[in-house]
Amino acid sequence: MKISKDMTIGEVVRNHPECVEVLFNFGLGCVGCPSAQAETIEEACSVHGMDVNELVEALNKEAK
Repeated sequence: MKISKDMTIGEVVRNHPECVEVLFNFGLGCVGCPSAQAETIEEACSVHGMDVNELVEALNKEAK
C-alpha cells in the first residue's frame, strides 16, 4: 500500500511500523499521541512547517 498525504499518522504506524523512525527523524515525535492518530500526514506537516511531499517520499522509500 502506497503512503499518501491523506493517510493518518495512525494508519502509517499501524500498517508500516518500519516508518516510525522516519517520522521521528522528521520531528514528529508523538506518533503514539491520541491526537496524532487521527491527524493526516498533510495536517502534521502543516502544523510543523514541513514539506509534505518530502516526508511522503521518505515514508514510501522506507515502507515494505
